[in-house]
Amino acid sequence: MLRRLLPTLIALVAGLAGLGWGLGYLQRIFAAEREDAQASLDSRREALEQYARASLAQSLRDRLESARPALEAAVVDPLVSAAGLYLRERGEQLLPRLSHHDTGEDSPAKERYARLRAGTERADEEEDPWAERLALVRAVDGALARGDRRASTVALMSLLQHRAQYVLASTRDVPGLLVVLESLAERGDPVPQLMHALVREGLADGRGGRLEGLQRLLLLRRSRFTPTDFAFLRERVAALSARVGAPVADFESRASELATEPLPLPRTLPGPVLVRAGWYLEPRGGSQVRGVAVDAAALLESLTREMRERGLLEVDGQVRLLGDAEVLSLDGLPLSVETPEWARAQGALERRYRLKTGMVALCAVLALGIAALAFVAQHRKYRFLELKSDFVATVSHELRTPLASIRLLAETLEWRLAEGTDARDYPARIVRETDGLNFLVENLLSFNRIDKGRWVPRLEPVRLDELVSLLRRDLEAWSKVPVELEAEVGEQAFRADAQLLRLLLSNLARNACAYNTRTPVRLRIEALPGGRVRFSDNGIGIPQAQWETAFEEFVRLPGQGRDVPGSGLGLALCRRIMRLHGGSLRVAASSPEGTTFELAFPPTVTT
Repeated sequence: MLRRLLPTLIALVAGLAGLGWGLGYLQRIFAAEREDAQASLDSRREALEQYARASLAQSLRDRLESARPALEAAVVDPLVSAAGLYLRERGEQLLPRLSHHDTGEDSPAKERYARLRAGTERADEEEDPWAERLALVRAVDGALARGDRRASTVALMSLLQHRAQYVLASTRDVPGLLVVLESLAERGDPVPQLMHALVREGLADGRGGRLEGLQRLLLLRRSRFTPTDFAFLRERVAALSARVGAPVADFESRASELATEPLPLPRTLPGPVLVRAGWYLEPRGGSQVRGVAVDAAALLESLTREMRERGLLEVDGQVRLLGDAEVLSLDGLPLSVETPEWARAQGALERRYRLKTGMVALCAVLALGIAALAFVAQHRKYRFLELKSDFVATVSHELRTPLASIRLLAETLEWRLAEGTDARDYPARIVRETDGLNFLVENLLSFNRIDKGRWVPRLEPVRLDELVSLLRRDLEAWSKVPVELEAEVGEQAFRADAQLLRLLLSNLARNACAYNTRTPVRLRIEALPGGRVRFSDNGIGIPQAQWETAFEEFVRLPGQGRDVPGSGLGLALCRRIMRLHGGSLRVAASSPEGTTFELAFPPTVTT
């Protein structure tokens, strides 16, 4: 025997050695593939993050560049909004504008305005420019009082020339001009364009310079006034602007926007930076720093949308700003591109590698025995199936013949011994037990034929009341306990296989008797509209959790019913019979008081 097996063993050993070498080489290939795939994922992630970083940096630069005209205009014109703009020169914040009011507690401008309106203002020296200014103010006021329009215009021009020639203290210049313009608006016939210029836009001084209007003048010289003076003059200028029809909303807005403290932004910058507080700052030549307010979250969302539209990110991908540093250098923004695609790819990569490694290991383990076991296992498998099929066919065939003979002999014995009271019940018992065995075999054969698809139902009109009559007769023949069968079926009929339906009802009835502790056993069959039939009993019931389990093959539920033989195929066979007719069988209700089964036939078989 050993010599016969030696060539096979040599071939197996050689084959296993070659297989081992091949599996080892295959494992090295799998490891290299994993490393390459991981490097590819890392490279793609790094490329996307670099793209996101460059795109966000360009967006910030573009935002500052687009704000440059507004920033330059806000520096020159105090009426231009500086919201969202930042400018610092030589360490001083110019934008957003600061109040920088005089810290004194007095209100010299307000008091001087009151004296000017009352005509009690006096100069300290007769040759003082303020004395000349007062004289010009009184000249304008006198001309207006006389109604001399020409004289008032001449006096006003002289006053403006004096303002262009002499620069007086703001606490004198602004109240003096304000009083003159208020008098002109109240008592004169001012030219609208001139008044608008004097109140708002300003005038050219003829020397290449410019005389600012009251609104700009007050905002530009705000640091010369105490908070009380500034608030007072602001109120008077706003009222005058409204009176002469000059725009005043932006003036009020700029006055309200004045901040008391500089923004808490870094004083030194290594280069362009993004401040988490919501600013992008960029140092320029010298000591100048320009900036613009940005919404980092909105920029990241916009960048995420753009990358999704370009197909660089999935729908649920996201670009995030990492870390918690307050100031972030633009050259090294800590951006992270997160997408479930990478997590899925990473997971799939690891799963594939583990699967391949596991398969290699499994092959190595199984290779030692698979060659010898394959033929034996396959041979035994087919031999077992053949024996099983032969056994079922032989047993089924051999059981039918003796069962039929036993029944015939028992019936003959019952007929001959009809006169003997002592032996009269023995033949009936033989017949009953024989019927039980025959029913068991019939269940097995029917289940096997239906399960294999070899039962072709013979469809014919079947009245339900006739089936009930046959069931009643069967119960009288084999039931060991009294059975009361109640039926309300009317003239309901189905186009079905009568033998299968009789087998179905018999199985339900036998189960009702087997799983029952009451005497008598009560059964009820009721026909309902829509091709439905309900079969009820007064048995011990089926727990709801096992309603579907009861229909499985070879399942017998535990209970307190009477001990009767069974195979666990009854309900499984009943459900297959209903499916063969295109219908269904289910437990409609069950409790310790009994169980109700519902048979539902399709309309095509209902007559």
